[in-house]
Amino acid sequence: MPNIEDPLDKVPTPKVDSKRLSLIASASRNMILILDAAGTIEWANPSFLDNTGHELKNIFGIRPPELLQGPATDTTTLRRIVRELHRVNQFEEEILLYTRTGEPFWVHAFGLPIGEEHGVEPGFIVIMNNISDHKHSERGLRIAANVFDHSHEAIIITDQKNHILDVNPSFCRITGYSRADVLGLNPSILSSGRHSSAYYRSMWKSIEEFGFWRGEIWNRRKNGEELVELQSISRIHLDESGSYYHVANFTDITELKNHAKNIDRAANYDDLTGLPNLQLLKERLHQAQIQADVHQKSLSVGYIDLDGFKAINKNFGAETGDKILRIMASRLMQGLRSGDTVARIGGDEFGLVLQSDNHDAMYDRILSTINEPVDLGDEAGLISITASLGITRYPTDNADAEGLIRHADQAMYAAKDKGRNLLHIFDPELNEHRQQKRAQLIELNRALDNKEFELYFQPQVQIADCKIIGFEALIRWNHPHKGLLYPDAFLPTLEASHLEVPLGQWVLEEAALQMGLWHDAGEDLSVSINISARHLMDRNFAPYLENYLHSRPAIKPEQITLEVLESTSLDDIKRASDVLARCKELGFRVALDDFGTGFSSLSYLSTLPIDLVKVDKSFVINMLNDSNDRAIVESVIFMGQRFHHPILAEGVETMDHAHALSDLGCEYMQGYGVGRPMPADNVLEWSRQWRQRHPKRGVSIDNDADPRLSAGRDGIPSCQ
Repeated sequence: MPNIEDPLDKVPTPKVDSKRLSLIASASRNMILILDAAGTIEWANPSFLDNTGHELKNIFGIRPPELLQGPATDTTTLRRIVRELHRVNQFEEEILLYTRTGEPFWVHAFGLPIGEEHGVEPGFIVIMNNISDHKHSERGLRIAANVFDHSHEAIIITDQKNHILDVNPSFCRITGYSRADVLGLNPSILSSGRHSSAYYRSMWKSIEEFGFWRGEIWNRRKNGEELVELQSISRIHLDESGSYYHVANFTDITELKNHAKNIDRAANYDDLTGLPNLQLLKERLHQAQIQADVHQKSLSVGYIDLDGFKAINKNFGAETGDKILRIMASRLMQGLRSGDTVARIGGDEFGLVLQSDNHDAMYDRILSTINEPVDLGDEAGLISITASLGITRYPTDNADAEGLIRHADQAMYAAKDKGRNLLHIFDPELNEHRQQKRAQLIELNRALDNKEFELYFQPQVQIADCKIIGFEALIRWNHPHKGLLYPDAFLPTLEASHLEVPLGQWVLEEAALQMGLWHDAGEDLSVSINISARHLMDRNFAPYLENYLHSRPAIKPEQITLEVLESTSLDDIKRASDVLARCKELGFRVALDDFGTGFSSLSYLSTLPIDLVKVDKSFVINMLNDSNDRAIVESVIFMGQRFHHPILAEGVETMDHAHALSDLGCEYMQGYGVGRPMPADNVLEWSRQWRQRHPKRGVSIDNDADPRLSAGRDGIPSCQ
């Protein structure tokens, strides 16, 4: 056994009651174990039992390593302790042990062999102190030191007087200063001079009130180069009364800021001219709208397009075109006042936001600036440029930023349509009307797809004997929400639209279908169909009719009359005449409708190949009370007779109308006095009843058709 100085040998052996010694061991906060010569547990004090969670009765005869070892226990340390136990040597170690429930805890263990020289059986006394808190603090310090040394962020620690106590390696790497350079100095050695005293006062005020500040700050490296830092400063209070420290950490974001600046420029500015692009124009316009609302002012949005710029590019090349665009951008920039914006939207188009007063003078100056000749030098000499300018005004035009730019664009195209090198101002009311028309066209297109249209039929009869000569097809719209709509509620919207031809074809096909159904029921009834000027002048009109007849040989074209409105302008009378002549070759009849309401009556009568002239109802209804209307009706009938065209009068409501028209030589009539427009399903029954009331000798207008009709001498209306 090694010659080890036993601490018990130095202490005299007083006579102490063993019970007192036992009380001391039991009261100690240290964990105490007594092991036998084989190293198994003979006794444990209450502190050991409390710390480990074991009960004394359950641990007798067990070696401590078997009882306290866990997953993270250092096996090398454990083997060293066991070796010393076998050698009966004292030991002192720090080791991680585990409680009965598996919770780890650190102990400082001191083992002392005992034996006969102490008047006891051979064995060991093991005294353990729980040092978990110390170990955790030590680990935290090691981690903190490691973070301090290896952090990618620069770290500065200063004292209460803001003198630098320490800096980490990243600080030295970022700033170029060594640790020795800065110890004891104030961090102000890094100052770039960019920030005002007020900026720093605000920073320290935040640290005083909240113990923290975070923000961007411009500093300077040792070599004089500026850098941008994202910096945080915290005030740290320790246990020492009244003392504190400052810990500042920062990241060099100079490259990131430069990259962001480049991204911002690429995202918001035009490469060629350096002007804001469309995206930035929208953002600035939105902010300008907010300011205009706050200060109750107006602003203008402009859209500029250089006239004929494609030709310049073609004749002089893209490089010259780019040069002109840069010159125009520079001129526009110089012509604006503070708060205004000019942007390049794309190609040869520029956008404007004018917040200043006296906008009208600005518009003229902008166009004048563009009109100044551009000197291209030897390339092409002086070249003149003009532009079309569209303007909309906020809040008169109360659209959002994107809508204002779109409206200015629309106004610019209107300026081009008027002749270029002009200004046009957007009219919100007119635009609203266009939007309403567009919405109704969408609804009409849906109605056509959903088969919501229906044809009504109004009878036409011969005045002399009341013989039915046919029915005029009149369109109705069975609107899903508004009910049955008459033509004047939707046909004006269709004029000059893409739906005019498809709807005209539907009317023709639907009328032909009804004629076929009536024929199958034993009635050969003729039908008149209104044809719009756009439909008639469509280059596919005659070929369409020809193909339609070819695909449906049962249709009798001579029973179909195509009615052309005289009140509708036919821009090319010669072409219209040729188209109608082709229709007559196919077997169709042609009528001139609403005669007398237009301005080309005589030319139409003499030029167009027509079979029938219809007098407009607006003259017929009032002809009995208005001498002027009667004169017009008389003149129309006279002209029709001179050109050998039979006449049909619309708007016949009473017997007196019929007699007056007959006296003037009118052959046919149509109106409420004969019959109101009716669904196709009612036509056959109406025809049967009409013939019953008016046999061949001819009794006239049905008194039941309209309460305003007057009866004949025998109480029954009669023809002639």
